[in-house]
Amino acid sequence: MQETVHVALGARSYDVEIGPDLIDHAGARIAPFLHRPRVAVVSDETVAALHLESLRAGLAAQGIEMTALALPPGEATKGWPQFGRTVEWLLDQKVERNDVVVAFGGGVIGDLAGFAAAVLRRGVRFVQIPTSLLAQVDSSVGGKTGINAPQGKNLIGAFHQPVHVLADTAILGSLKPRDFLAGYGEVVKYGLLGDAGFFDWLEINGPALAAGDMAARVEAVRRSVQMKADIVARDETEQGDRALLNLGHTFCHALEAATGYSQRLLHGEGVAIGCALAFELSARMGLCSQECPSRVRAHLRDMGMKTDLADIEGALPPAARLLDLMGQDKKVVDGQLRFILARDIGEAFVTSDVPEQQVLSVLSDALARR
Repeated sequence: MQETVHVALGARSYDVEIGPDLIDHAGARIAPFLHRPRVAVVSDETVAALHLESLRAGLAAQGIEMTALALPPGEATKGWPQFGRTVEWLLDQKVERNDVVVAFGGGVIGDLAGFAAAVLRRGVRFVQIPTSLLAQVDSSVGGKTGINAPQGKNLIGAFHQPVHVLADTAILGSLKPRDFLAGYGEVVKYGLLGDAGFFDWLEINGPALAAGDMAARVEAVRRSVQMKADIVARDETEQGDRALLNLGHTFCHALEAATGYSQRLLHGEGVAIGCALAFELSARMGLCSQECPSRVRAHLRDMGMKTDLADIEGALPPAARLLDLMGQDKKVVDGQLRFILARDIGEAFVTSDVPEQQVLSVLSDALARR
């Protein structure tokens, strides 16, 4: 049931292995990249408690020694304090230029550990072992690494490609339902931005995927990773097509900032709401039919996911403030905010030609539904 997706980036190319129980064989997969039989693993306390010993055993089977750092779980970890702690720990472990750092966790750990690897000794190699659905289909592939700033999400970082990715789909069984569905928000995004057939497939197979069907999970991760790999190969540093991967993220990042990067709103939940709002904005601008946002919301609801601002607990700032928060987004170019909108499901495009009043109207109406 194993699949492999190749990310074609010349000298920086690598494979993404997808399938169950890959952690048990991590040593055999990682050994070809090692100059000496030891790795430094960065994880979080939740993942470490559940899976670190399994990874240790998988590495030990090939005679690979492992030293590990477990950081606090959650988005708040992805900032300067824990980043500095990680870099200093790696230096204390005497990690050398030829060594390999392993990022073993969800998107927060992958982004932070990857950034640490990017700057340590001006760049050491790293392997991604993503343990959440969101990380397997999105953040572990493509080389975006970084941390958050008080001014906004992911504003500090570097492009640093991994040398290998192990997406163990069996490990997804240990996720809480909310965390799994948050990751599903990124899976849906791929169908919405460029593959209507995949969205059709998800409408049929989504429930089985959520219920634990391993074949469905492997296929969903494979198709998501393949789409991202194809886009990254065309546009590694987000000068053009890669911006399409940010469908839903302009709204999402503003909502994450408004909720303090807290458990009130997980990243994938924000992406799902953001995709629904992006399609709503597209429909109001006459770019797509009203059936599109209705269909998007219907599928998200069928999966038990958040679909609107009304699904976020607690107070939210007014529409004008949310628009201000969007202004810190990385997609701002020459002071203009770029949106990813859609002409249909599977037909997304990037544009700066979005009337501010239309955005305010969508946000105001969404706030009024709370």
